[in-house]
Amino acid sequence: MIDVLVVDDDFHVAEINAAYVSQVSGFRVTGRAHTAAQALATLERTHVDLVLLDHYLPDETGLSLVRRLRQLGHRTDVIMVTAARDVGTVQDAMRSGALQYLVKPFGYSGLRTKLDGYAALRRTVAGIGGRGEAGQEQVDRIFGAFRTTDSPHTELPKGHSAATVDLIRRVLGASGHPLSAHEVAERAGVSRSTAQRYLKHLERSGHIILTLKYGDTGRPEHRYRWTGTH
Repeated sequence: MIDVLVVDDDFHVAEINAAYVSQVSGFRVTGRAHTAAQALATLERTHVDLVLLDHYLPDETGLSLVRRLRQLGHRTDVIMVTAARDVGTVQDAMRSGALQYLVKPFGYSGLRTKLDGYAALRRTVAGIGGRGEAGQEQVDRIFGAFRTTDSPHTELPKGHSAATVDLIRRVLGASGHPLSAHEVAERAGVSRSTAQRYLKHLERSGHIILTLKYGDTGRPEHRYRWTGTH
């Protein structure tokens, strides 16, 4: 089992990311942190294999934390999960030792692809002897472990139609803001249960983004937004 620490300054985003991680076989969330200090304290007392790290933290940047972790001797792997998309930050992440970089917003499929790639990397390293020496072929296998090809055009589950998928896509694409399942059903002219089934499929395949709208009372409302991919 791969132990994951989720670090994000937004409590709700951290919960969503943790829920995504929990859906991926072989991974479990062992902690959540909302500041760099909390993340470091968790790493000092808890075994963590992988950190999903936001860049924008209230006390220091995620990249600054990565550098500090390396200076302190922490060998925990890091995948940046952040809205920071400027090339300089991406390059700094590579130079600081982040294994991968996932730009917000993303869906379950986007994060799952990175986690699957990370699991493949660990299997590859274990398969060639861990800390032993590696020839060029083994080195190429290690560096290629993250090169996944996740097509957005995934096979539809049984009972789903391409026409309805396209209808849901048009409804979400035409909206200037996230919609609830009820709103999608109303605009698409389908039942709410049908809308929910298709929204769940599209969210899991990475085509739509799930967000939570918190009110004064009751459970948070699920709202969906098209990612812009086809």
